[in-house]
Amino acid sequence: MTTALASRVEPGHAGETATKPPGRWVRPAVFGLLAATALLYFWNLTASGYGNSFYAAAVQSGTQDWKAWLFGSLDAGNVLTVDKPPAALWVTTAFARIFGFSGFTVLAPQALMGVASVGLLYLTVKRTSGPIAGLFAGAALAVTPVAALMFKFNNPDALLTLLLIAGGYCTIRAIEKASPRWLALAGVAVGFGFLTKMMQAFLVLPAFGLAYLVAAPASLGKRLLHLFGAVVAVVVSAGWFIALVDLWPTDSRPYIGGSDGDSLLELALGYNGLGRIFGMGGGMMVGGPGGAVSSGVGNVGFGGESGLTRMFGASFGGEVSWLLPAALIGLVAGLWFTRRAAGTDRTRAALIMWGGWMLVTSLVFSFMSGIVHPYYAVALAPSIAAVVAISGTSLWRGRAYLAPRVFLSLMIAVSAVWAYILLDRHADWLPAVRWIIAGLGLVTATVVLVGVPPMRKLAAVVATVSVLTIGLGTTAYGIETASRSHSGSIPISGPSTGDERGMGMGPEEESSAEIGAVLAATTTKWAAATSSSQSAASLELASGKSVIGIGGWSGRDPAPTLTEFQQYVANGDITYYIEGGRGGGPGGGSNEISEWVAENFTATTVGERTVYRLLS
Repeated sequence: MTTALASRVEPGHAGETATKPPGRWVRPAVFGLLAATALLYFWNLTASGYGNSFYAAAVQSGTQDWKAWLFGSLDAGNVLTVDKPPAALWVTTAFARIFGFSGFTVLAPQALMGVASVGLLYLTVKRTSGPIAGLFAGAALAVTPVAALMFKFNNPDALLTLLLIAGGYCTIRAIEKASPRWLALAGVAVGFGFLTKMMQAFLVLPAFGLAYLVAAPASLGKRLLHLFGAVVAVVVSAGWFIALVDLWPTDSRPYIGGSDGDSLLELALGYNGLGRIFGMGGGMMVGGPGGAVSSGVGNVGFGGESGLTRMFGASFGGEVSWLLPAALIGLVAGLWFTRRAAGTDRTRAALIMWGGWMLVTSLVFSFMSGIVHPYYAVALAPSIAAVVAISGTSLWRGRAYLAPRVFLSLMIAVSAVWAYILLDRHADWLPAVRWIIAGLGLVTATVVLVGVPPMRKLAAVVATVSVLTIGLGTTAYGIETASRSHSGSIPISGPSTGDERGMGMGPEEESSAEIGAVLAATTTKWAAATSSSQSAASLELASGKSVIGIGGWSGRDPAPTLTEFQQYVANGDITYYIEGGRGGGPGGGSNEISEWVAENFTATTVGERTVYRLLS
């Protein structure tokens, strides 16, 4: 019976469906999906202003200076960079250079990346499981709350997600004919993912490699050789910029923000690498653009307590876990029913790739003890959507048998129950929705378990209600997220009682219009200097001028040093020093610089800030 069941469920069937000419309805449905996604992501886009002001200020600097664009400098004078590699800034700055710098041009590229991600996920899933599965996967990604959040916000995660999906598409293409060229392109996508958000991009590599090793139609030796070539592609596509930074004279480029030794590789392995997984500073989390020092335990913005249930907890649960229980059930079912299929089976290969992506990423996010924020989960969303779509459609095709019906019924029931639990965490928000989902889930799961009516129209009704049951909760939550403005550096999805949804410092609020007007009138290389990058970012956006963020994000970076700062002042390169902001941590120069300024210059007050004029 297992062999007969596999012929219904595994890609022998899915692959045939995927290669048949599409019906007339497919193209309009795809265009409709992309149009609806664009509407969701561009709707009320500018309500969040510049989004994350830290990265928005770097974009502004990149429009003012080519070197700032290349290195991702926070200031156009190139004192130091943001604490991430600059690939996402390259894209957004290019858009802002062409269309002018504004809140819209800062956020629009992320929305376009979201639409592209949905379309590319559709194409990838369609190749193995047909257009219906592809449409479901694309739609599930589009309405995942964390996707509706991050594709409208200017953190690097939007580009990272698009590049990882591109890597998945190239891997599937490579598996089909054991193509080293397509596999190398997958490596290039991951390599540029590294230049977007460093080692987080590498979380998909085990899944990509395993899927190719298992399913590519070539000898073991050739498969291993092709994988080696893909690793080389990753190294080259990521390493060229690391080499560029290391070879560039340090006195002619900005300091690499967040690193201990002015090294991009050290930043990748330390602060943005192993430090994220194993923790930093004795268990304390020193916020990257995400927040101040925090223990993280119990803190929603810092992921809550680590452990196996973190993805379902208060921090990550509402962001991404709506379909995660169904995906886990579907992955087990899909791999079981394809266990005796041919080695090159497409559905099993797809489940290995997407399921491996989902499991590795979920486990790393769950157990990492360093800095972690809920919005990181957007990189997990495509894999969950794909696994549910592939396994769900495969099980539906095998519904004539009891075993697939049991698994499919369980996927529907668990999704309904979990959606009810997640919605109950916001009991005052649309309370009827969770009861509707619970009712639909009970009825639909029972009908599927007992047996779907053989009549085609009734079967279509059951299929539609099943999809509605699985997707209603995440859709409602995702639309609510998209309708809200978000501020600070730790945006959070879901309903809110205020006008904005987010955590962390909202830098724009820290800068008065009066100070912005004063800085706008300056003509020096830097209008001002202040303690920490987030304070400098708000001043840059308020004035349109370059401001030095002494010490970087948390005041710990040794840039500029006191000697360098004194030389800038002696050269007449800085007009003002503005007291306040955050930072002053050990290793940075913000404390000694502020002390030197207070001892040698006269303080005045602008708005509510203490200001020193440094020009004689």
